[in-house]
Amino acid sequence: MARIKNNPIVSVVIATYNKGKHIENAIESVLNQTYKNTEIIVIDDGSTDNTKRILEPYIKNKKIKYIYQKNTGSGSARDNGIKISQGKYLAILDSDDFWCDQDKIKKQVKFFEKHSDYVLVGGGIIKINEKGEKVAKYIYPENDKDIRRLILINNRFAHSTVIFKKDSWKLVGGYCSEGDRSNDWNLWLKLGKIGKFYNFQEYFTSYLEGKQNTSSYNIRRNLKNDIKMKKRYRNDYPYFWRAIFLGWTYYFYSFFPFKKQLYPIISRFKSIFK
Repeated sequence: MARIKNNPIVSVVIATYNKGKHIENAIESVLNQTYKNTEIIVIDDGSTDNTKRILEPYIKNKKIKYIYQKNTGSGSARDNGIKISQGKYLAILDSDDFWCDQDKIKKQVKFFEKHSDYVLVGGGIIKINEKGEKVAKYIYPENDKDIRRLILINNRFAHSTVIFKKDSWKLVGGYCSEGDRSNDWNLWLKLGKIGKFYNFQEYFTSYLEGKQNTSSYNIRRNLKNDIKMKKRYRNDYPYFWRAIFLGWTYYFYSFFPFKKQLYPIISRFKSIFK
């Protein structure tokens, strides 16, 4: 691959909370990147496990900054990390994921340096379980037109694959949004108002299928926040009514007592809106 002339700094922001079991893999996957002009900013969002002890050997590395803060949520933690970053570009990595392509940053920076009208670049993921076994693979729509056509219906970027410009992040006001679960999706929708989207058709990240908070209350709160978010961008992206209809469908589906039995029907229904 051709050498990138300017080699701009890429700031890798890792927000973490009680992920001591996995964070070492995340850090190592960044250090193993072939693109070396990077800094790593770890924002510890109030961890109470062994995260800090695991990170102590890495903190001695001048490329790595470790910040401990009171627990405020992942969106706020990432924004705090970005504020102290020095990079032209920002790469996001969740602390229980890791990059499986050593040329990931190099490919994305090269793309950005050639296409100044783009603001967000992602790629595919390999979903794994706690044992490290591959569960599934996902490749997202590639070009701006296809992404833009679908992004209000469902998130079309895997968080731990993306790179975006710090100037763009600052211009749109960062991550902060209602509902911590969708703060990434909300940021993409804001970025899409000022520039173009792209997804590499390659697998960049091994994504851990973690145990999320699946209480009925939490699920419904997140779904309602998603609906509110979609309404905010109703005039910026196509298929608003499809997005809202599907959002309310998921919300009412969350009240059904036999969700597993109904899921195949919901999945077929969802495919209509793709």
